[in-house]
Amino acid sequence: MRDAAQDFSPPFTIFEPAPHSAPVVFNVPHAGRVYPKSFCDESCLDPASLRRSEDAYVDRLFAGVVGLGAPLMVAHFPRAYLDLNREPGELDPRLFTEKPPAHANTRSPRVAGGLGTIPRVVGNGQNIYPGRIPLEEGLLRVETLYRPYHEALRQRLAETRTRFGAALLVDCHSMPAPMGSALSAAAPDIVLGDRFGMSCAPAIIDFVEKAFRVRGYNVVRNRPYAGGYITEHYGSPAAARHALQIEINRSLYMDEQSLEPTGGFACLASDLTEVADQLVHAAQGLLMPLRNAAE
Repeated sequence: MRDAAQDFSPPFTIFEPAPHSAPVVFNVPHAGRVYPKSFCDESCLDPASLRRSEDAYVDRLFAGVVGLGAPLMVAHFPRAYLDLNREPGELDPRLFTEKPPAHANTRSPRVAGGLGTIPRVVGNGQNIYPGRIPLEEGLLRVETLYRPYHEALRQRLAETRTRFGAALLVDCHSMPAPMGSALSAAAPDIVLGDRFGMSCAPAIIDFVEKAFRVRGYNVVRNRPYAGGYITEHYGSPAAARHALQIEINRSLYMDEQSLEPTGGFACLASDLTEVADQLVHAAQGLLMPLRNAAE
């Protein structure tokens, strides 16, 4: 069977600053927009439908952080193909021709919704495949794409913590706008997720929330997005490793039907760079007292 990584060149990129001058790493796991022909041929959906799960252009929105002294890690394979924000073994038994291995987590709420490590549906509930796929194919994606990605992210965070004494992971996502004018008007612009206070220190989320609010954004915390596997897995304040998820309302910067950027893209990208600039300059002061207190 074909190595899944061969369809992507490369599967992911870490854009390195020169120099790495802040204890912050930015991560974009869901903006991948390389759709191999083999995947498109296997799917029963057209390319536009497959892209409904994509955090479109989030990597471009956050591109400015590299110039501020922080690395930016970006996956190039799409979320509909493999979801990095899941446990490696969240395998949906309704998707595969064979039974998942005994150690697999087949009963998580995300698997129940068809959104496991190998998704069965795209974000609007449409089946990706006309039937079941071989389990070996799914496991190969995990071994050749998921594990190398997480190993690289883990190593980058460890290097950051060693260099600066503490590390902050900012996991960057986008969210669909609610349907209906009344709902859209009341929808948050930004949702910050810290697993209800478990993945990063309060001083960090307080700082980021204020930075967005002073720029006029409607910000909420943890609802409806508190952070997924990445935030939960890498956020360990007691170990001087913090993780914060940022969700951005897509209506701020793109047309969700055509999937094209709108006139709001440049303004949002500029604001995100300004917020990131404040964060990277304040990060050392925010993180070091927390590390010293933990010790």
